[in-house]
Amino acid sequence: MHKKGLRTWIEVSKNALRKNYKLIRNLIDKKCLLMAVVKSNAYGHGLIDFSRLAEKFGVDWFGVDSIVEALSLRENGIKKPILVLGYTLPEKFNDAVKNKISLTISTFDGLKKLKKNPLKFHLKIDTGMHRQGFLLSDILKIVKFLKTSGIPPKNLEGIYTHFAAAKNAAFPKDTLEQIEKFKKATGIIEKAGFHPIKHAAATSSTILFPQAHFDLVRIGIGLYGLWPSKEVWSTFKNSIEFQPALSWKTIIGEIKNLPKGSRIGYDFTDTLQKSSKVAVCPVGYWHGYPCALSGIGKVLIRGRKVKILGRISMDMIIVDVSLIPNVKVGDEVTLIGRDGREKISAEEIASLAQTINYEIVTRLNPLIKKIYF
Repeated sequence: MHKKGLRTWIEVSKNALRKNYKLIRNLIDKKCLLMAVVKSNAYGHGLIDFSRLAEKFGVDWFGVDSIVEALSLRENGIKKPILVLGYTLPEKFNDAVKNKISLTISTFDGLKKLKKNPLKFHLKIDTGMHRQGFLLSDILKIVKFLKTSGIPPKNLEGIYTHFAAAKNAAFPKDTLEQIEKFKKATGIIEKAGFHPIKHAAATSSTILFPQAHFDLVRIGIGLYGLWPSKEVWSTFKNSIEFQPALSWKTIIGEIKNLPKGSRIGYDFTDTLQKSSKVAVCPVGYWHGYPCALSGIGKVLIRGRKVKILGRISMDMIIVDVSLIPNVKVGDEVTLIGRDGREKISAEEIASLAQTINYEIVTRLNPLIKKIYF
């Protein structure tokens, strides 16, 4: 799918996204709400394009990291409820009210500022991850504050937590403990007369812990067709078929023949062991291609894997095309995705770069053109 006028681009399969959405829907009860987590540019898939499609699919909520992302969704016509999962500056509370955006409140300072802002909010409960959130010991104090603050009970729209280690079915103990703590917190809140939406599960816990579905599940990585961990993949690969929706392409911009002994790239980190044909492609770490893949990464050209030579530059990579017949300038190069029988996955790249697939896709430069097909 070579695109005229583009040196690099990202292709996103609507069909794959649709299948992933239906797969997740089939994992949850019909009454359970589904939040599409679209933070970080929809995990590299394009915030606006993906959200518009997800709204057509029928998602019930959108989850974003910041008020900036939330406002962008509203400005681009997204009507469904939006929850900001990250911290929001108090001076942005009015923007949330005006645009019907729900905010996460995880501190008493945040609670106190609600007196002057009639916004809808979700309480974040720290059940063990010790990132955002109120501790279980804070709940009675929260109830007392809400009862005496004048904040309308209906403004407490949700209550949620996040699991720290819910990605391995063989070790459920910590997650089960977090679930019980969350139940205690929600029990106190509900006994006090509040009726918020309860949510805790992300992709992995939606698969592994059905008892954590509650009223809503927050699905990020799974909607994009990527596995949340190797352990979940290993356990469910034969029963769940996620379809990666994203492919990343570039082109060959230059080809040259070099003699044996030629040294390649910054600091001459590769030396050719034989005369070779090399190609230069106009992408680099600025575009999101990890520098950690220098000398070890591979790309696909004409259905074959070829090796990256030397150090990855800010805007260029060099690859060995000696064994590719009839290779020429302008040929398509696949960085992530499939070409013929061969494929390179975000997981494969992450493994080589000693990181996780989440980082690979979310660090794709948001300026790269997205083509939905």
